[in-house]
Amino acid sequence: MLTSLNRADCSAPHTCRHRQRNRCELANRAAHLIQISNLRAEIERHQRLYHEHDAPEIPDAQYDALFRKLIALEEAHPEFAAPDSPSQRVGGKPLKAFREVAHAFPMLSLRDVMDAGEASAAVASAAGELGVDPNEIEYGMELKFDGLALSLRYADGLLVEALTRGDGASGEEVTAQVRTIRNVPLRLPLPLTLHVRGEVVMEKGVFASLNAQRTAEGKKPFVNLRNAAAGSVRQLDPKETAARRLKFFAYGAAPAAPGQSLPFAASRQSHILAELQRLGFTVDTSAAVVKGFAGIQEWFERVAAIRESIPFEIDGCVAKLDDLRQQEQLGWNIRTPRFAMAYKFPPQEALSVVRSFVCQVGRTGRLTPVAKIDPVFVGGVTVSSVTLHNEDQVRLKDVRLGDTIVVRRAGDVIPEIVRSLPELRAAQSDVFAMPSQCPVCSAPVVKEEDGADHRCTGGIACDAQRLFRMTHFTSRLAMNIEGLAEQTIAALIDAGLVKKPLDFYHLNVAKIAVLERFGQQSATKLTEAIEGSKKPTLARFIYALGIFGVGEATAKDLAKAFGTWTDFAAATEDRLLAIRDIGPATAANIVRFLADPAEGGEARLLAEYLQPQDVVTGAAGALHGKTIVLTGTFPALTREQATAMAEAAGGKVAGSVSRRTFAVVAGAEAGSKLAKAQELGIPVWDEAQFVAACAAA
Repeated sequence: MLTSLNRADCSAPHTCRHRQRNRCELANRAAHLIQISNLRAEIERHQRLYHEHDAPEIPDAQYDALFRKLIALEEAHPEFAAPDSPSQRVGGKPLKAFREVAHAFPMLSLRDVMDAGEASAAVASAAGELGVDPNEIEYGMELKFDGLALSLRYADGLLVEALTRGDGASGEEVTAQVRTIRNVPLRLPLPLTLHVRGEVVMEKGVFASLNAQRTAEGKKPFVNLRNAAAGSVRQLDPKETAARRLKFFAYGAAPAAPGQSLPFAASRQSHILAELQRLGFTVDTSAAVVKGFAGIQEWFERVAAIRESIPFEIDGCVAKLDDLRQQEQLGWNIRTPRFAMAYKFPPQEALSVVRSFVCQVGRTGRLTPVAKIDPVFVGGVTVSSVTLHNEDQVRLKDVRLGDTIVVRRAGDVIPEIVRSLPELRAAQSDVFAMPSQCPVCSAPVVKEEDGADHRCTGGIACDAQRLFRMTHFTSRLAMNIEGLAEQTIAALIDAGLVKKPLDFYHLNVAKIAVLERFGQQSATKLTEAIEGSKKPTLARFIYALGIFGVGEATAKDLAKAFGTWTDFAAATEDRLLAIRDIGPATAANIVRFLADPAEGGEARLLAEYLQPQDVVTGAAGALHGKTIVLTGTFPALTREQATAMAEAAGGKVAGSVSRRTFAVVAGAEAGSKLAKAQELGIPVWDEAQFVAACAAA
């Protein structure tokens, strides 16, 4: 009994002390969590005052002190880390590389209009198709920021992914970098799931300061604001991005997934901007809704007059139909929306001098004259080479060696020679002439009979054509061999491993692994990608051959018309000319290619080895020559699968409804296209009827 009591007496103080320590630790943890939470809230409030209201309450030094205090606390208590903490603005560890991620909604480009005539015609066309008064049609006007387009994905209000535009279908994942941009909300005030589109820009003042700093450090200065912004986001080290003081302007929103609705009510583009601003995003506060071309032109001229005073670089204005139903009714072209346009400022011009002419050789053997000029800064970049397209253009513009010329960046993008100044020309000046021999392989150069182009006759034996043609052969729309980009193909050529496309299929892991930057694993992955490209569709195979004048759409038309490689390989000009959209020049190019011992012979060997798939064209079916429009979401088919079925059945899929539409296939949440079809009396099918029609074709 005494022993038991003594033991209890000895252990009780120990247990109490243990419990007391636990309570103290819990109290301290709670206090630190409260301190961190309060500090985060205070910093976020100051960020909103600075970025959203332009009304800071404290100086930068005091703000920086708060920020350092938060970072110190979070480092001492990593268990309280949070993805939406303001500390994420400083960036984490450097990344090894960017991964490519597919966009839920394609990020496509706007159609450019370069003058008032084009803008007026675009408004008239839209109004005519919508059946409204062109003077009353409403457009939302916004600044066209010259930066890097981004798509941000929020899940339950939290920023979870940021992608660059990339090729429009997929982009680089730059979430860690974008978290460092201080006016990008890391968490929304509401638990919404959506995609937000916008532009990352750099202020002119920041650009000047950074360039001054880089020059003082002996580094190369940035060329222009657009490149500075894009390069800053693409820094592998997020801390480098954080130091660049970028800003994000939101201009659009999309639902969580195709077929769903936005998580807030909006029937107009102006509503979307207002909702984005309410959610904490920075938007263009100069945006306005105007009526007709007159309103667009007045707004455009007003912005042009104050362009230089705007703290960011802009290259024009964006005009979007404000009514979202009207946007849906007009739809899209292949790569651009029909409901919006980029109204660009007049191009910038500068004077320079032509010092020499050189000729570049393209993948099809086309020779392009290039004028080498004194470097000149125009349109935000330094230009030292200007393409002149062909000999006829050189003669038309009367550009000679030693001439003083006017250089312009057309649409602020492509450098071009506007004209020469013959009044400043020397008494003796050399006139440009195309070379008689290829500057790369010395093969004879010939001029097309019915065209203006000169071509090298060396074919794939020409080193310039070999690299370009083989890169084209492996590209995404052709054989789609992942990992065989231009740099890798050049290395394979330099190593003597490939000379023609068929050589790709004779590579093995041992041969590839000896190349620089390749090891056993990457070589194995590349050989698997090459093997997986066998048995392509006939359309892909024809396009991959690189026949001059045969693009992706023409290759599809040819595949449908001939059905098999054997029939296509025996094509005559007469049969080719019977195909819609195939003209004499393209027909002659195809026949010449197939008859050429080197190119045609290589194509036949490739076809024998790769076995391109025959095509069931559906020429006798119900959809032959018919135009189909798809709208809404379907129970079993994706939009891509439905499009492929319609095309395989001989039909064509269009993006908008017109009187020429044969049928509209409507799924769940079908919008204005369904209403338009009903208005015009066009048949409306469900998925089952569509599948039955395709099966009958």
